[in-house]
Amino acid sequence: MTPLLPQGFRDTLPPHADAAGAVEARVLDVARSHGYERADPPLAEYADGLGSRLKAGGLTDAVRFVDPVSQRTLAIRPDLTAQIARIAATRMGHHPRPVRLCYAGSVMKLRASELSPAREWRQIGCELVGLDSIPAASEIVGVAVEALIAAGAGGLSVDFTLPDLIDTLAAGPLPVDEAMIDLLRDRLDAKDAGAVAEIAPAYLPLIEAAGPFAAALDRLRGFDADGVLASRLDALAAIAASLSGDVTLTLDPTERHGFEYQSWLGFSLFVAGAAREVGRGGTYTVMHENGAEEPATGFSLYAEALLGQATGARRRLFMPYGTPPEAGAAMRAAGWVTVAGLDGGDTPAAQLATHLWIGGEARALND
Repeated sequence: MTPLLPQGFRDTLPPHADAAGAVEARVLDVARSHGYERADPPLAEYADGLGSRLKAGGLTDAVRFVDPVSQRTLAIRPDLTAQIARIAATRMGHHPRPVRLCYAGSVMKLRASELSPAREWRQIGCELVGLDSIPAASEIVGVAVEALIAAGAGGLSVDFTLPDLIDTLAAGPLPVDEAMIDLLRDRLDAKDAGAVAEIAPAYLPLIEAAGPFAAALDRLRGFDADGVLASRLDALAAIAASLSGDVTLTLDPTERHGFEYQSWLGFSLFVAGAAREVGRGGTYTVMHENGAEEPATGFSLYAEALLGQATGARRRLFMPYGTPPEAGAAMRAAGWVTVAGLDGGDTPAAQLATHLWIGGEARALND
């Protein structure tokens, strides 16, 4: 038989689709409550324009095709952040800064990895454009944590990183041959002490400067004898202190995977029960049409990774055939999902009901 769907694509069936929609709505409600207004860019754009926003190599993940109308190459977005950056820089370029935008939509990649086989998923997030400061970063991290809690996630953990750490050190107290910097970043990310010792042994302490936030920050301060990282470390401490609630904080200063385009701050979001991170965020720059760059901070959540946090449980009240319509209306007004029997042979089981309307009230079927 011909497969129903291409590799990397799948249907989301009930009740999981409802659960995914509820997660998305809760995240966006939190964003809206903090002043983030929703923007909804199109699924496809001109490939050259989108590529310039995605920066070097970003378009290699995009599905491209020729538009029969314009005869120009279009690309389906592999990431929504670049489109939000375009909106902030162009359509909302006149808007007072900072601009707070939130979004939710489907993204699609040309290829998938073995660890993440899906080629299409829902991306939800917030971007704060026009300000690079500790309060801005603290707000973004705080909104991300609050959104995850609202989505029903537990066991929250935020793992911080310093994406430009190696560049900062290599340009200052710990010079490295320019041809070796990329390899050094890669080996530090992989925690390959042997390779780091061969390339630049002075960087070896950074491998140990990872783990629980407070201890890792102390080790980094001890490593930073010249104070080159002092402002970044002070900023990290302030952001961590701004987080309230039961959130585990860790620090991995040389983590680079997924943070290739962030500037001084990056963070990954983890929740209990999820096999991988459920989101990422950090600071970056937005490119304007005149070549000027503008600072921004944001985060993205991956809805599918959060679905394990949503129960997806049905709670449906069966209204037997012949029940007055006003009875169903009253139960819906009280918060119930009602399913009406449409003939005398209809049953609660056939309609996947959990409750039955009897004598003007809802009774659980397992009572």
